[in-house]
Amino acid sequence: MWTSATTDMIITGIGQTLYMTILSTVVGYVFGLPLGVMLAVSDKDGLRPNKAVYKVLDVISNIIRSIPFLILLILIIPLTRIIVGQSYGSSATVVPLVVAAIPFIGRMVESSIKEVDAGVVEAARSMGASDLRIIVKVLLLESRTSLITGATIAIGTILGYSAMAGSVGGGGLGDIAIRYGYYRYESQIMIVTVILLVVLVQVFQSIGMIIASKLDKRRK
Repeated sequence: MWTSATTDMIITGIGQTLYMTILSTVVGYVFGLPLGVMLAVSDKDGLRPNKAVYKVLDVISNIIRSIPFLILLILIIPLTRIIVGQSYGSSATVVPLVVAAIPFIGRMVESSIKEVDAGVVEAARSMGASDLRIIVKVLLLESRTSLITGATIAIGTILGYSAMAGSVGGGGLGDIAIRYGYYRYESQIMIVTVILLVVLVQVFQSIGMIIASKLDKRRK
């Protein structure tokens, strides 16, 4: 039966899911944004082509992205224990979420930057702008709409990863769905948690699209 304790558990699960998703996305962008910029800048058509740098970053990104999240979560348990002090719970789950998010975010940032018109970059160069200024004032500014859209996709993906982490005691709605919906056959709780996960993704998606739309209109 549905009790107040069940409701409290669901509310706690929502909080844990938001905590894991938002924190992992923020930290993921702290490292993923510079990675994406370096990939775009060091590519053969980039601002400062460097084959060796691009190749190293490209290989590392591809290796991490090719590992399924659940396997990655288990693989870096020693690192998680070093950083957090334990291998289970929502705080521990943030570590593998960040590791999985960094190359994913980096690739999306790279793609967004490469959409910027090369003519705009050349115009900035002709006016004597430094590489750093071009990156900040041209590449990132001109690609801001695409970057926001990419961030929306990233946060939805990370939320999905956080739900997967529930299978190994990661906490949040995914953990509730597995413990009660799968192991205890309580279908009501399973359905509610699935609906809540869908709603959260839609909320993040809507907010991201609204922001991206407003930024796009300002650019025009």
